[in-house]
Amino acid sequence: MMGKRHIGLSAVASAALLFGLAPSVSAAPEPAQTEAFQAIVRDYETFWRSDDPVGAGNRGDQAALARLPDPSFAADQHRKGILTRLAERLQRLDPRGLSEADQLNLALLHHQIDDTRAELADDAARLPFTAYWSFSSFGPDLGRSTHLTSLAEANAYLTRLGGLASYYDAQIANARRGLATGFTQPKRIVLVSLATAKREAETPLATSSMLAPLKASDLPVSAEERQALVQKAQVLLETQILPAQKRIVAFLQDEDLPKARETLAIRDVPGGEAYYRHCIRHFTTTDLGPDEIHEIGLAEVRHLRAEMEKLVAATGFSGSFAEFLKYLRTDPQFYAKSREELLLRYRAKAKEIDPLLPRLIGKLPRLTYGVRPIPDATEEGQTTAYYEQGAPERGEAGYVGVNLSHLDQRPLYEIPTLLLHEGAPGHHVQLALAEEIKDQPEFRRRLDFTAFVEGWALYAEQLGKETDLYATLYERFSQLSYDMWRACRLVADTGVHWKRWTLDQARACFLENTALSQHNIDTEVDRYISWPGQALGYKIGELRIMALRHEAEAALGDRFDLRAFHDMVLSGGAQPLDILEARVRAWIATQAPRPRIQTP
Repeated sequence: MMGKRHIGLSAVASAALLFGLAPSVSAAPEPAQTEAFQAIVRDYETFWRSDDPVGAGNRGDQAALARLPDPSFAADQHRKGILTRLAERLQRLDPRGLSEADQLNLALLHHQIDDTRAELADDAARLPFTAYWSFSSFGPDLGRSTHLTSLAEANAYLTRLGGLASYYDAQIANARRGLATGFTQPKRIVLVSLATAKREAETPLATSSMLAPLKASDLPVSAEERQALVQKAQVLLETQILPAQKRIVAFLQDEDLPKARETLAIRDVPGGEAYYRHCIRHFTTTDLGPDEIHEIGLAEVRHLRAEMEKLVAATGFSGSFAEFLKYLRTDPQFYAKSREELLLRYRAKAKEIDPLLPRLIGKLPRLTYGVRPIPDATEEGQTTAYYEQGAPERGEAGYVGVNLSHLDQRPLYEIPTLLLHEGAPGHHVQLALAEEIKDQPEFRRRLDFTAFVEGWALYAEQLGKETDLYATLYERFSQLSYDMWRACRLVADTGVHWKRWTLDQARACFLENTALSQHNIDTEVDRYISWPGQALGYKIGELRIMALRHEAEAALGDRFDLRAFHDMVLSGGAQPLDILEARVRAWIATQAPRPRIQTP
């Protein structure tokens, strides 16, 4: 029942009033307030573009193409000062003097600045790697994601490569600060990052992904220019970048690993309890506490387990639930026989989904997406699939990256669920539509609140049931299994970091209730251990979006339009859940039929 699954969000009504999302608050915009707010937005976006040169370069800023982000402690102190002054200016504004659109912009900017300030106050940079991503991968990732279109861009890219050693050294300094203050990763996570760093440092220079943009066949330069560019990059790799990569390996092996903690809970580091509560607020955009989230997770596990038991019975399988999971994990019929077959299966299913999208969403994005393999060098520590956002300004489509390693643990019945989540109508549709918000400040297009972004993608998995995309009982079971996976995240993340669970306790929910393979479970649990709170946003966001849909259906009855509801949810880009709730309720009020006037 939905009553048991409802998520209470704090201060929704006060958020609506404070940010002008309640209709009764709106008034005629005041020119002075509007001008003051627009000046703040301009200053914030100037700071934001400067602070994220890689993103700015992808969006067409040619000067930014030669720069790298500065992860140093000194840079963080500079950021803190700028954001504090911007926050003070925002506090002086009266939202009632702004237009309805600017009231929403104010709410979102307020949240973004306050959240970043809290992260800087925690000095979260002291943990510059997780099991999912390490700072050592920044250079190789940059090479894989860079597409050069001119000689000028190629020279700017060389300048970027020339700054990599300083970037790496600044991140080592951050991690050393973590060691000095006891703010460290568990030993098992350091070992994962060390293995990645070793692979990257041992990659032959000639095959480095950092050379790939300069070798690309569509780079419009002469053969002589290309050779000169590649030679310059090789010199940088040999004399600067490779020595820095070796320093990373030495640091992780000789300094970090000996001091890494044996415990798993972030609660065990100095200031860990307050930090974990901030992580929860950051990733869920709610004030839910860890115990409350743990109970929500347990309730979801019970609900989903009952649904899964019904499907097992429908398949005619005569064994126990555990035996059914073993059957799914081991029967060869469920697995591809080659990497090529698995990739082709993904691509074929993606094209099958495309014609179903207009039944779900009224306004679809113009940007397309494709499916490609996760690079061999990083596939070992990666999840089953992820989405890479496109860059329309540079003519680059979005991509779903799929993991083609460990074929015996990549079941074919997972493909529809993964594509709905990572591709369409999940991440690709949501993020590409956000890119198309052209009549609002630029920062609106880049917001990435996990509870909204991942909550929408998890909600998108549910839409496969409404379009009959899940063609077999096994695919339907897989969707429930993936939903259970996210419910178990609520249990495991809070279990590890708040209740100080062991590794086996963290694994138990997944082993007992999902069809995930042992390898995937181990990879995922390491991710939760190393990235506190991040895994909580998915299920919390999905439950809230689904609850709002049910609320709209109940209020509007046969006037409810699913496509219009989805358009409304997606139209504002990513947003905190309390703001989404206020906006949906305001939308419901505009859709409700007007009361009939009685005549005498």
